[in-house]
Amino acid sequence: MAITFDDKYAESKANRPPNYALMRVLIYGALLTWTFVALFPLYWTLSTSFKSAVDVTQGNLIPWIDFQPNWKGWRSLGLSPDTIFGISTPRDEFIGRFINSIITSVGSSMLALILGSLAAYGLSRFTYKFGFMRNDDILFFFISQLILPPVVLALPFLVLYKFLALLDTYPGMIFIYTLTVLPIVIWIMRDQFNTIPRELDEAALVDGLSHWGVFFRIIVPIAMPGMVAAFILSLILTWNEYYFAALLTSTNAKTLPVMVASQTGSQGISWWTMAALSTAAIAPLAIVGIMLERYIIKGLTAGAVK
Repeated sequence: MAITFDDKYAESKANRPPNYALMRVLIYGALLTWTFVALFPLYWTLSTSFKSAVDVTQGNLIPWIDFQPNWKGWRSLGLSPDTIFGISTPRDEFIGRFINSIITSVGSSMLALILGSLAAYGLSRFTYKFGFMRNDDILFFFISQLILPPVVLALPFLVLYKFLALLDTYPGMIFIYTLTVLPIVIWIMRDQFNTIPRELDEAALVDGLSHWGVFFRIIVPIAMPGMVAAFILSLILTWNEYYFAALLTSTNAKTLPVMVASQTGSQGISWWTMAALSTAAIAPLAIVGIMLERYIIKGLTAGAVK
């Protein structure tokens, strides 16, 4: 006698615990609560960009009920419907900082991905020995660099960048950002490469490929989801980085986070302008994250169920 789907469903339903319904309510309630907590800062930022000073100070939250939305924040940047086609110095500054952020974050993320993937492949496939250090020790050394607070590096990098004439330059920011995210890329990509069977490497070597050929023609296509995840994570970290951008730039290479933090004056903080800037800075990352969500999930969960 064949077992149908309805029979299996009825059997699973009969085996459910007595408090199954309550458990589902609690689980979905917890998920909805966490979703609200995670998304509320984004909503607050977006809504604040449409508030006036009174609405901000009074903490009004719901548009058209607590406050009447207006374009004050976007108008101050020259990005409102009535100013978008006119001449605007703040808009020109915003576009310049936006381009700087793209150049530095994308450039450093790509460089970190290339160097980190090569290093991670070596740690995954070969055995190294530097004194007492083995592969796991070398990997831990890279990860331990994340523990070092950026303020410790302030004076050394200021002196070094002044000597090398890298202050307020694209190469200088790309270099420092690459060093910042390189340990994370190595960590993600080593786990990704460890999930790929070594037999593929051996078979390709027997067929006549070199180690470089194996890496670029066999390993890279398989590990592409992890590489995309590492790139997106690096992009987010470098895009939002503030400390080194404020320390090592002044005019030419200043990025969006520095511009957002500078929205203060003699009369206080321009919350509406800061919120509009933050929304404009967050939007590209949100779009990229939504478009590449499946690659991010595949890459970050690689090796999690070994």
